[in-house]
Amino acid sequence: MRISRRGFLGGASLALSGCAVRRNPVAAAGPLARLARVRVAPDRVIRTIVGLRPFRPSGFVVRGEKLGDKTVIHNYGHGGAGITLSWGTANLAVEEAAKTEARDCAVIGCGVVGLSTARLLQERGYNPVIYAREMPPSTTSNVAGGLWDPVSVFDRPNVTPEFKRQFVEAARFAFRRYQSLAGEQYGVRWLPVYALSRDGAVSPPPPDSPYSEVQPLYPEAKQLAREEHPFDVPYAYRRDSMLIEPAIYLNALTRDFLVGGGHIAIREFKAREELMGLRESLLFNCTGLGAGALFGDPEVMPIKGQLTFLLPQPEVEYMTTGPDNIYMFPRRDGVLLGGSHERGVWSTEPDPATTERILRENGELFGKMRL
Repeated sequence: MRISRRGFLGGASLALSGCAVRRNPVAAAGPLARLARVRVAPDRVIRTIVGLRPFRPSGFVVRGEKLGDKTVIHNYGHGGAGITLSWGTANLAVEEAAKTEARDCAVIGCGVVGLSTARLLQERGYNPVIYAREMPPSTTSNVAGGLWDPVSVFDRPNVTPEFKRQFVEAARFAFRRYQSLAGEQYGVRWLPVYALSRDGAVSPPPPDSPYSEVQPLYPEAKQLAREEHPFDVPYAYRRDSMLIEPAIYLNALTRDFLVGGGHIAIREFKAREELMGLRESLLFNCTGLGAGALFGDPEVMPIKGQLTFLLPQPEVEYMTTGPDNIYMFPRRDGVLLGGSHERGVWSTEPDPATTERILRENGELFGKMRL
């Protein structure tokens, strides 16, 4: 079973992080939200890109293991939530490092997970070097959407109680950390998100799902009455979350690492044995999809995601997810339209039919908005 964004976002009641206060998400009808229309048209398209999400049905891996005289701490397999969970799993990984006496360490990978891990290591007194084949803007993280939303991370029947603990801890840590970075410098901002559905009201995740303990993080979340939103769908659920702009954020994170005394070496590792030649005894595996081949993890697989960007519209100050598989995030580098979710597909070539569907379905949604 896979939990959708829509299934995760709903709920019978929400509470602020760890608070016992309960709220009814169906409040008295308020005024219609006046939102700017996204102008969807083929002649407004500025680019279409593809990214491969590093997915594991049993969820991400954060654990240590011995490799000869090295200690390797794994931190990979975040699915569609690499940006979302990066600070949280970095914190778990650095806590593993505290079990060793090493201070000089190597981080393998320079995407958002590797950079977040390296920054936390610096903050806690370590001396990390990053080794990577690619740097921003050429990483998989640069192809992410950027909505803070810890979904598409696992298949629920495959998760263990230990993973559930790690997932909840990582999500809570990351949610707090990103709030401290909100602003122009890091490209992080709060926006309302409308989860839209034609099939029925957004339902809560099952009580035994890891998502059920993360859901209360969202402030002021509620099911909207039909007259409270402008979309031509019967069901809408509104909450606030953060949009993290990869182009701005990853550059800022790289700058922080370098200003903090870090060093990045361009290097590719094709076998574990090559890692033995590094001078550092403590290694962090933040290689994402590459961890499958490098460390022999047969569970790692790609999920192909395709995004189409329109010319920027600064007046659009909200996000949408749904109905079905479409979504919209108003980034500074263009209005992002999604999406696709092709498990096991390795191709990074855009599919014209997928582009046409994304434009058509988003165009229908925004074309029918009540203004």
